[in-house]
Amino acid sequence: MNTDDLIARLSSDVPPVRRRAVGWRLGIGIALGAIVSMTLVALVLGIRPDLGLAMRGTAFWVKWSYTFSLAIAAVVMVVQLARPDSARLRWAWLLAVPVSLLALLGLAELARTPPGEWLAMWLGHSWMICPWLVLALAMPIFVGLLWSFRRLAPTRLRAAGAAAGLAAGAFAATVYCMHCPEVSAIFVLTWYSLGILLAASLGALLGPRLLRW
Repeated sequence: MNTDDLIARLSSDVPPVRRRAVGWRLGIGIALGAIVSMTLVALVLGIRPDLGLAMRGTAFWVKWSYTFSLAIAAVVMVVQLARPDSARLRWAWLLAVPVSLLALLGLAELARTPPGEWLAMWLGHSWMICPWLVLALAMPIFVGLLWSFRRLAPTRLRAAGAAAGLAAGAFAATVYCMHCPEVSAIFVLTWYSLGILLAASLGALLGPRLLRW
């Protein structure tokens, strides 16, 4: 039997895979994890009492848009890395767009603020716990993505783990917006991003062990 005959025989009984099957599988994992994270925010941390009022202002939507756009860009990477032919990451540069825009807003914010108030604006009231809460809320979403990967075929396990952690951290930060009252762009850029990076680092560390197939 030659190679072509072997390939034809092996593929003869393989059922067709639905288009967008990878996206649906990942979406279900993210949604299940996000529900758990939202429940933790509601029952453990608590929804900020002025959320309705905050949603009428620009600062809340700037923060939310930053975390959500990072999450979408990370999911694009996860979809690519969930396939065995992910030799080259396309669209990874999208991650730089929200970071750059928020950095510009942060600089404009500093320019309007007296230097004596810069430290207070940067640290806010929760800088010590913010990254760790984002990391904790990312864990259910990361577990959901691990469940999604069980029927997928990643080959770059460390990169896939890092992308999954990045997506989980960004979605967790988006959920955390319902609790956190901090509005400074420089605060969000520093401490939210640190929490997201912690989740991505944990994903890179665990990826080779948990995503092996």
